[in-house]
Amino acid sequence: MSSSGGDLGRALCVVTGASRGFGRAVAVDLSRLVRPGSVLVLVARSVDDLRALQAELARPEAGGTGLTVKCVEADLAQTDGVERAVKASEEAAAAAEIEHMVLVNNAASLGDVSRCAQSFTRMAEVDSYLSFNVSSALCLTARLLQAFPRRPGLRRTVVNVSSLCAVQPYPTWVLYCSGKAARDMMFRVLAEEEPDIRVLSYAPGPLDTAMQTEARSTTADPKMKQMISDLFAQGRLLSCEESSAKLMKLLLEDKFTSGSHVDIYDV
Repeated sequence: MSSSGGDLGRALCVVTGASRGFGRAVAVDLSRLVRPGSVLVLVARSVDDLRALQAELARPEAGGTGLTVKCVEADLAQTDGVERAVKASEEAAAAAEIEHMVLVNNAASLGDVSRCAQSFTRMAEVDSYLSFNVSSALCLTARLLQAFPRRPGLRRTVVNVSSLCAVQPYPTWVLYCSGKAARDMMFRVLAEEEPDIRVLSYAPGPLDTAMQTEARSTTADPKMKQMISDLFAQGRLLSCEESSAKLMKLLLEDKFTSGSHVDIYDV
């Protein structure tokens, strides 16, 4: 079911990791594709950056007229962080006649890429990574779907920001690859269980972000480190804005197979 008029309708859009990088670009693009009366909920651990984005989106020249923007400072690795994001979404949308709920699970971390898989012997360290990168995405998605259940006239779309690492193993990236692969399967299962929900795992490509800078400096595997460094040196990194535009195209056309993994280079 495609949206009419080239927009996403009067929507509640929840974006995690919205304070910078790809999440920020997605939030900006979504603000331009929703109708007046829509609500944009920005979730991240850095409230100052969220408020700066909120102020930017509120300017008339940014097209923010008629858009409610809510900032939520939350650590999604904690249950209370997930609940804070859900409560804020419910409250912000209470007075609006929402016809489309869009969740973009973007928040993620690289993890320790300076070590090989056999060095991860502390279960608490692995659990901590998976809590933020896997468990939080499932729990937030489940809670928001409960808060906005299936009803006539309501579309629901869930986006998982994925990676090539979900399908391709890379030495010393065991945490990141495992987390992305788990998330892809998690959302494939959701798509099978809930045919009325549009589910997409989108791999945004090699982006020019702080995470990419971290990867260039800390990756232990020499071949992997060289490959990442070459992307930067050769100017082959993509801007967050460029990749976000491709995601918006996918959402607007709404022709993807629900639950599928779509890479930016497939668009």
